[in-house]
Amino acid sequence: MAAFQYAALTASGRKNRGTLEADSARAARQQLRAKGMVPLEVAPATESSAAGNASFLSGSPGLSVKHLALLTRQIATLLRAGIPLEEALGAIASQTRNQKIRRIVLAVRGKVLEGHSFAQALGNFPRAFPNLYRATVEAGEHSGHLDAVLERLGDYTENQQKFRQKVQLALIYPMMLVLVCVLVVTGLMVYVVPDVIEVFTGSGQLLPLPTQILVAISDFIAAWGWLVPPVLIALVVVAIVMMKRPGVRYRVHHRLLELPLVGWLVRSGQSARYVGTLAILTGSSVPLVQAMGIAGGVMSNDFLKERLQAAQKSVREGGSLRRALEDVGYIPPMMIYMIASGESSGSLDAMLGRAAESQEQDLQGAVTAFVSLFEPVMLLLMAAIVLFIVMAIMMPIMSMNQMVV
Repeated sequence: MAAFQYAALTASGRKNRGTLEADSARAARQQLRAKGMVPLEVAPATESSAAGNASFLSGSPGLSVKHLALLTRQIATLLRAGIPLEEALGAIASQTRNQKIRRIVLAVRGKVLEGHSFAQALGNFPRAFPNLYRATVEAGEHSGHLDAVLERLGDYTENQQKFRQKVQLALIYPMMLVLVCVLVVTGLMVYVVPDVIEVFTGSGQLLPLPTQILVAISDFIAAWGWLVPPVLIALVVVAIVMMKRPGVRYRVHHRLLELPLVGWLVRSGQSARYVGTLAILTGSSVPLVQAMGIAGGVMSNDFLKERLQAAQKSVREGGSLRRALEDVGYIPPMMIYMIASGESSGSLDAMLGRAAESQEQDLQGAVTAFVSLFEPVMLLLMAAIVLFIVMAIMMPIMSMNQMVV
C-alpha cells in the first residue's frame, strides 16, 4: 500500500485535505467516495509531488529538529518493543496530529511496504531527513541494530534541540530589554528632547558639546528615522544575496574563522559537529572514509568543508585521521590528541564521541556565559545612554544658573 494526498469536498460542501493509504490512486478515490466525499485531487505523498503541486503542501516538507527528535525516539521505542517497522510507522501516523508529519510517515511506510529499505524510503524526503540521518539509518539496517542506531540518533537530535531551546529561552529577556531600550530612547529623542532643547536654543545660549551632539541625533531621528528600518532590511537582503555567491561565501567563511572571539565559536561549533557526526557514523559501522565525506557534507562553513575534503583524500590514500585533521589547521588540539589516542588504542569511535562531547560542553559553557553577560551589558548600555541624555540636558541648565548668579 502507498500513501496518497487528497483534496475532496465533504457532504456539506467544505474542502478537506489529508492523507490516506491505498493500493492505487483509483482505490484512494473509492475510499473517499465511500466516506461520502467527492475527490478533487489525489496524488502520491512524496516530496517531489509536494514540490510540484503546492496545493497539497503548504511550506517546506522538512521537519524541525524538535519533530525529528520526537519521531526518531518514537520509532526507536516501538522497534525496541519488537514491533515491525511498517507497523511502527503506521502507529505513529495514526496517533500524530501534525498533518505534515503524518504525510511524511505514511509516504515512508508506503515505500517500505513496496519493498524499499527504510533508508531508501527516507531518501524521498531529504529536507526532512538529512544526509547524516539517512546514512546512519542505512548503516543500522545493514548491521541489524536499527533500534540501537535510532536511539543514538534520538539522543543526538534531542541534545541539539535542548541546547537550542536553552539559548532561545535565555535570549528572550535580553532581546525584550533591547527592544524597550530602543523604543524609550527613540521616544525621548523624537518627543521630549526637542521641546527641552528649544528652550536653550531660543535664549541664544551656546550649547555644550554633549548637548549639540544630542540635538544633532534628535534632528536626524526626527527627519530621517523612518528610513532606518528600510535601510537595515535592504542591507540584510543584499547580504543574503551576496552570501549566495560561492566565492563571496567562501571568503566570508574564511574571515570568520580568523576573528578573535567569533572565530573560536565557529571553529568549536564546526569541529564538534564534524567529530560528533563521525562518532555516530563510525559507531554505526560506516567506513571511516565514507563517514568523513558525509560529516563534511553537514558542515556549514565552506572553507572548512574544503579543507576537510582534503583530509578525507589523505585518509583514503592511507594517512592517519590525526595527521589529516592536523593539516586542516582549525581543529582544536585537544580533539586531535583524543583522536590520536583512539587510533592508537583501537577505540576510535568511542574516542570520537568523547572528543565531540567534550568540545560541545566547552562550547555550551561559552555560549551560556555569553548569554548571561548579555543582560547586564545591555543594562549598562541603556543606563549609559540615559545618563548621556540627562547630562546633555542638565549641562545647559547648570550654565544658565551660573550666569544668573
